[in-house]
Amino acid sequence: MPGRSGPLSAVRSKLDTDSPLSAPTLRWGLLAVAVGAVVAALITVLLSGFDSGRVEAHTPGGAQPTGAVAGAAFGTAKQGDCLSWSKGNASDLVKVECGSKHLFEVTADIDLSKYPGREFGPGSRFPDSLRFSELRDEHCVSAAQTYLGGKFDPRGKFVVGLINPGEAGWKAGERTLRCGLQVTGSAGTATHPIAGSVRSTNQSKVFDVGTCVGIARNLPTDPVECTQPHAFEIVSTVDLGARFPGGPPTKEDQDKVMEDQCAKDSTDYLGSPDALRNKTLTLFWDFLDTRSWLAGSQSLNCLIGKGADQEGFATITGSARGDLQIDGQAPVPPPNNGRYTPPPLPGAAPPVIPQPR
Repeated sequence: MPGRSGPLSAVRSKLDTDSPLSAPTLRWGLLAVAVGAVVAALITVLLSGFDSGRVEAHTPGGAQPTGAVAGAAFGTAKQGDCLSWSKGNASDLVKVECGSKHLFEVTADIDLSKYPGREFGPGSRFPDSLRFSELRDEHCVSAAQTYLGGKFDPRGKFVVGLINPGEAGWKAGERTLRCGLQVTGSAGTATHPIAGSVRSTNQSKVFDVGTCVGIARNLPTDPVECTQPHAFEIVSTVDLGARFPGGPPTKEDQDKVMEDQCAKDSTDYLGSPDALRNKTLTLFWDFLDTRSWLAGSQSLNCLIGKGADQEGFATITGSARGDLQIDGQAPVPPPNNGRYTPPPLPGAAPPVIPQPR
């Protein structure tokens, strides 16, 4: 019964009656949970200027004080420092212990005054968000790799960010930027707390069991209360590292483990082997590529949702553990007449049904 197309796998419940979900679209749909990593490249979040971006990275001996206008915490932040704020413009940015919740972990400081040419010289114009994004991509990605000992997972929960001194600080002559790691929302602007140093945190992009992930335009967004519209609900987290101690498993091998484990976990989560069928829901999971695996990301979520009539996910309200609605309607259990052949997922071969003799 498994259907596959690309890195996303799905297994339909035995009596699931709808399967309009395009597998390539579903792949993007699931990965859209991490879309902040892409969108953040185009958006500036003003702290005293907060953008998600290197020229010369200074780490030995700590950063020299800079950023009198941007603030002392920003101006003295060095590699390994953790920063947090509560205001939307981050004007209250402070250093905090990395063991406590924080929003940004500094991987390097960048001195743009060392940049060749006059682009960032005295009196130069404050760069736009695109230029800061270019600087982030040029310098902060490698800084993240160095900071994590070459084990940064580009598909994991953390994204590379950049804090700049803001326009006021820039006009005052401040040219030092801070590269770092953070967790962003689906729009790329909101940041989510990090508990503990990134260096000692599993980078797997997984959610806590029972989490519901919101929906917009049929694609997943960020965690929401399950009473709110959402795309899917997390059933369990599976540690594939314990199953494959010898090295990165193939997608096919991952699928075999995830199919069995997700089926078992969904039954345990919903309290009945028939609940998934009766609620007309589908099991889904992603896969781990070699880069993620070697970076230490070895966990995946089992999740339950439903395909939309056209593409992407249908909108669910309410937890699958209780009463829920799918696109505004209560699910209607399919007839249980002893035999049912579910429509295959796109790209999957029709199941072979033994014929009676």
